[in-house]
Amino acid sequence: MPAIGAAIDNHKTDQPYWQRVFAGFEKSKAWMAKAKPDLVIGVYNDHASAFSVEFIPTFALGCAAEFPPADEGWGPRPVPVVKGHPELASHIAQSVILDEFDLTIINKMEVDHGLTVPMNLMFGSPAEWPCPVIPLAVNVVMYPPPTGHRCFMLGRAIRKAVESYPEDMRVVIMGTGGMSHQISGPRAGLINSKFDKAFLDNLSKDPKKLTRIPHVEFMREAGAEGIEMVMWLIMRGALDDQVDEVYRFYTVPASNTAVGHIILENRRKAAGKGRVAAKGRGAAGARQAAARQGSFRIASKGRR
Repeated sequence: MPAIGAAIDNHKTDQPYWQRVFAGFEKSKAWMAKAKPDLVIGVYNDHASAFSVEFIPTFALGCAAEFPPADEGWGPRPVPVVKGHPELASHIAQSVILDEFDLTIINKMEVDHGLTVPMNLMFGSPAEWPCPVIPLAVNVVMYPPPTGHRCFMLGRAIRKAVESYPEDMRVVIMGTGGMSHQISGPRAGLINSKFDKAFLDNLSKDPKKLTRIPHVEFMREAGAEGIEMVMWLIMRGALDDQVDEVYRFYTVPASNTAVGHIILENRRKAAGKGRVAAKGRGAAGARQAAARQGSFRIASKGRR
């Protein structure tokens, strides 16, 4: 992810090495432009920008009015300030906590490349982001991270919260996180395309199977940082059981990682219930957490 962000910021996206990576997101940007979401819920992991080993929330929901780009050691990225949606975020917090998910509520937070690079890949580089964003930071850095099942069920709870919100909104949920990759140790540079592609297949076909993958299997098959893939399951849990795969892209390597991306939409189109589209992308590799996104639309009685 840092490398993808640097390629964008330094205008290197047309260089031969990066060309195929960014070309793989052109259809995704077109899909997003057509979807015109009223809001994005961005599931991502913080890279010691907002949090540190002194304070490690498992799930942290951004409820502020805005989230400035973080200084990650070389200055903040030249991207717009992320505008939040405090009303919906507070509603989600209340609903989800009363559903017994103990979220950390964050009223002041800077966001790093884990969120802003997926935004670039889906929206390009506008002067302002075209819609508000509710950040949901997930701990996949320090052990123990949440299980895939817990993430999936949190997605279910978030959907319930959005559907009970008294405003009709079109919401895209982006589940981000690197696919198979390891950034240190004897297995540094590991890529397991077979595991990655099976994960993408089951996101639409059998997501419950993915919720049963234990931490040790993610780490063994996908590398130490492959655990980030559990974040995709929050996105998937927010969607219907039956979804349509709109687009998929997968390539290796990108900064010694695999880059995976998938867009899912709810299959049902029932009037009055809204539509849910999901979009996600996952990039593997040295903090190359690409985003898996999911987008869906929920008519009020609530939205998602």
